Amino acid sequence: MPDRITGPLKGVRVIELGSLIAGPYAGALLAQFGAEVIKIEPPGIGDPLRKWRKMDNDTSLWWYSQSRNKKSLTLNLKDPDAQAVLRDLVKDANVLVENFRPGTLEKWNLGWDRLSELNPKLVMLRVSGYGQSGPYSGKPGFAAIAEAIGGLRYLIGYADRAPVRTGVSIGDTLASLYGVVGTLMALRHAEQSGEGQVVDVSLIESVLAVTESLIPEYGADGTVRERTGSSLPGIAPSNTYITKDGRYLVLAANGDSIFQRLMQAIGRPDVADDPRFKHNDGRAAASDELDEILGGWSVSVSLAEALEILEAASVPASGINSVAEVFEDEQLKARGAIEHHLLQSGLDLFMPSAVPKLSKTPGETRWIGPQLGAHNAEILGELDLDADMIKKVCGGL
Repeated sequence: MPDRITGPLKGVRVIELGSLIAGPYAGALLAQFGAEVIKIEPPGIGDPLRKWRKMDNDTSLWWYSQSRNKKSLTLNLKDPDAQAVLRDLVKDANVLVENFRPGTLEKWNLGWDRLSELNPKLVMLRVSGYGQSGPYSGKPGFAAIAEAIGGLRYLIGYADRAPVRTGVSIGDTLASLYGVVGTLMALRHAEQSGEGQVVDVSLIESVLAVTESLIPEYGADGTVRERTGSSLPGIAPSNTYITKDGRYLVLAANGDSIFQRLMQAIGRPDVADDPRFKHNDGRAAASDELDEILGGWSVSVSLAEALEILEAASVPASGINSVAEVFEDEQLKARGAIEHHLLQSGLDLFMPSAVPKLSKTPGETRWIGPQLGAHNAEILGELDLDADMIKKVCGGL
C-alpha cells in the first residue's frame, strides 16, 4: 500500500461514519483527491456494502471501488470507550461524514454540540433521507423513497405505466455530490474564519434540486409534468428511435441550426424550410409530427449508418450503450475513464476513474477498498492506547 499521498485535499483528515452509499460515496470522492479518510466500521461485519451484489470470495467488487484509498478502523460505537476513542480522533480531524438516522450520534454522545466543542473548526457532513429537521427527519430514508418524494420517480417511464427507477441509486449519489460540494465550501469557510459548521444534506432535497423546470412551472400555473417515455416535453426533437437493425438511436437535435442540419442530412429539406420549425416553440408544438418523420427515417437505416450520417452533419446522436459497449467506447478509453486493478485472487477489477480531471492535482486510486480493520493498529497507535483497550474498542481485532 503506497504511503505517498497527493492531490488538492492532501492534509485533510476525514472521519467517515455510516454505511452503504450516500455518506461513504462522499468519503470516496474526498479520498480520491488526497484526503485521508478513516472509515469507521462495526467490528466483525463492517459496512454492509462489503456483501452487496457480485462478490470476489467474500467481498463485494463494489466495496473495492467505493472504498478505494480509505483506511478501515473497527470501533463498536455503542461502547463508551469506543466513543471516547472517536472523540479523540475528531480532535485532529477536519471533516466528519455520517449518514445515520438523525439522533443516532447524539445517542452515542457524538453529536455536533459535543464534537464541535472538541474541535471548533470541524466540518460535519450529515447525510440523511429527510434532513436533520422537519416532521420526517426521524424516519428511515433510502434513495428509492427520496426519489419518489422529491418528484423524480414520477417523471421516469411512460404515461400509461407505473413509474420506474433509474437502475442505480441516483438519490444517494446526488446527495453525496451535494455533500462534497457543501463540505468543500465549509472547509473554505473554516480556513478563513476558524469556524466549523454542519453540512445538512437530505436525499429528498438533493433529488428536488435537479428537477429543472418542474417547480417553476407548477408554481406558475399548476402545470404537472407527466411521464413521457423517451421524449423530452417542450424541447424538440429530442427522442429515441428504432433503427433498421432493431437498435435504439438517441437524437438531441433541439438547437435551431442543428435541426436544419438534421433535416438536410436525412433528405428532408422541405421540413428544414418549414417556417413552423424555425425555432423550438414551433417544433415542440409539432413534436409528434417530427417524431413520425424521424422514426420513418431511422427504421430505413442501421444504427451504424444513422450515426455515420448524423456525425457528418454534426448532429448530436448516439446508440444506447450497455456496460459491455461502455467498455469498448473509444472516447471513454481515450479519457482513461475505466481503470484496472488486480485482486489477490487473480480476478480483474475494473472501476470508474476519478472525476473530475484536474490538470495539476488529479485524483487517483492509491489502493482498493481495504480489509476490515486493516488500519486499526496504525490509527489507534497514534492515540497511545494499550493493547487491551485497542482489543476492547475494536471488537477483538
